[in-house]
Amino acid sequence: MTIVLIAALLYLTATAALVRAVGSDAPNPGRGWLAAAVPALLLHAGYHVQVALQSAGGPDMHFFAALSLVGLGMAGLTSLVGARGRMAALGVVVFPLAAVLLGAYHGYGHEPSKELGWRLATHAWLALLSYATLSIAALLAIMQWLQERALRRREFRPWLRALPPLADLESLLFRVITVGFFLLTLTLVTGVLFVDDLLAQKLVHKTVLSVLSWIVFGVLLIGRRRYGWRGLKAVHWTLSAMLLLLLAFFGSQFVIELVFGHTTR
Repeated sequence: MTIVLIAALLYLTATAALVRAVGSDAPNPGRGWLAAAVPALLLHAGYHVQVALQSAGGPDMHFFAALSLVGLGMAGLTSLVGARGRMAALGVVVFPLAAVLLGAYHGYGHEPSKELGWRLATHAWLALLSYATLSIAALLAIMQWLQERALRRREFRPWLRALPPLADLESLLFRVITVGFFLLTLTLVTGVLFVDDLLAQKLVHKTVLSVLSWIVFGVLLIGRRRYGWRGLKAVHWTLSAMLLLLLAFFGSQFVIELVFGHTTR
């Protein structure tokens, strides 16, 4: 409990530092928030390691554990990207989310998974990393939409100064989508190679929705390259693909594990 509480407080401290910086007249929030964010990340990761070492089976990969790990990945990516420029504003959303997901995991309890073996473990970790990366892309798309909307209405709010220029934000969005698409491709490939029985493991619906999300992201990247898709079109395609991906994993896993009380592993 102590680790979880300290990590959550550090996440919220980093959030408060970013909110204060975004609300000021400074054009860049700086890096002071990292003094709280980095220890929070280490404690968050350490908590999962501690649970894994204490469990009799493999690492906990069930619903709340997976949510917490995705939150950890998003917070890590936010710290990495935010430390290099003006994208630290992402932390105002991501860090509290990571704190809540970690707290939910601790409150729900631990359910060690069966020993997955290196092949299924690789597939599972790639899936979580791709979800975290593409979730960051979805947040960037929302930020782009809010920025475009504010600029069209000539609403020059203080938080706009904390964001990079619109062109830079859009460029970052597609770089993140490209990385996430690559990771999602590896996830699907390893799923085909390493998962023995989709029906027995109740993975058909998850696979279908993941493939649909992969197709939407792929079409978006092709449209960007060949036809110069941008602006609201890019935002809509990104959020649609991310919705499919959320339904693929967390939606189906919620129903299977928490509603019906089964497991996909």
